[in-house]
Amino acid sequence: MMILAAFAIFILVAIAVSTVGMRMWVQPKEAIERVTGVSAEVNDIAPKHPSLVFHEMVQKLGDVLPASPKDVSIMQRRLIRAGFRGPNTLKIFYGSKVFFGVVVPVVMAMLVAGSGSDASNKFVAILASVAAGFFGPNEYVNIMGKRRQKEIQCGLANSLDLLVVCIESGLGLDQAILQVSKELEYAHPEICEEFLLVNLELKAGKRRVEALRNLSERTSVDDLKKLVAVLIQADRFGTGIAASLRSHADFMRVQARQIAEEKAAKLGVKLVFPIFFCILPSLFVVTVGPIAVKIVRELIPMMNGM
Repeated sequence: MMILAAFAIFILVAIAVSTVGMRMWVQPKEAIERVTGVSAEVNDIAPKHPSLVFHEMVQKLGDVLPASPKDVSIMQRRLIRAGFRGPNTLKIFYGSKVFFGVVVPVVMAMLVAGSGSDASNKFVAILASVAAGFFGPNEYVNIMGKRRQKEIQCGLANSLDLLVVCIESGLGLDQAILQVSKELEYAHPEICEEFLLVNLELKAGKRRVEALRNLSERTSVDDLKKLVAVLIQADRFGTGIAASLRSHADFMRVQARQIAEEKAAKLGVKLVFPIFFCILPSLFVVTVGPIAVKIVRELIPMMNGM
C-alpha cells in the first residue's frame, strides 16, 4: 500500500512539475536558435502568471469528466444562482471536482502512510477523502447560492421601497429598475446586479415579461418571484404599477413583521437547552458549591467523630 501511494505521488509530482516547466520556463525561440544557428523570427509572447496556468489546467481537467445534458443544465442553474456566470464556469467547476478528487486522496495517503492504523482504516480514510474532494465543490456552490439568496432577500425591501418612489416620481418601470440598480450598488450589490441584468436584457430586445421571468429563475427567491408576478400582472392587465408595488410593499412589510414575531415567539423554546446545559450548571456550582465544601470539611468529620 505504501509503495503504491509513493508511486502515485511521484507520478503526480512529475506531471505537475513538467506541466509548469513547459508552460513557464521552456523557451522555443532559444531552442530553435541553438539547434539551427539561425535567429528564428517569432512573435514574443508575454509570460503567463502561475495562477493563469493553474486556471487553464483546471479548465482542461473539466473535459475529462463526462456529464449528461440534464445534469449540465441543473449545474449551470446552480452556478448562476451562486453568482458564477463566466463562459467557462462549468468547465472550471468540473475541473475542480477532478482536481480535488485526486489531490485530496493523495494528501490523505501521505498523512496516513506513517500512522500505525490498520490497513482497512487507512483505506476508508482515503475513500472518504475521495468523496470529500469530489463532492466538495458541489457543497461550496450550494453554500454560496444560499448566501447569495439571503443577501438578495435582505436587500429586496429597500429596493422595493426605492422602486415605488422612483415610479411615483414619474419614471417608467425600466428607468426605475435602472435607477435602483445605480442607487443601491454599494448597499445591496447582489440585487442591483440582478436588476442591471434585467435592464440589459430589455435593451437587447427581450420582452419585459421574459426579462422579469428570467430574473425570478436566476435568483429563485420566493419574495422576488412574488414581486415579478405582481409586475407581470400589472403590465398585462394595465393596472397602475405604482399602486401595485405600494400594496405589495405593504404586504412584504406585514410579512416581515410576522416573521419577526414568529422568531421572537420561538426564542423562549430555543433558549431552554442552552440555559439547562450552560447556565444552570454554573449557577448550581456558584450557589451550592460553598455549602458542599463546608459540609465536606466540617459536618462529615463531626459525624465521624460521633
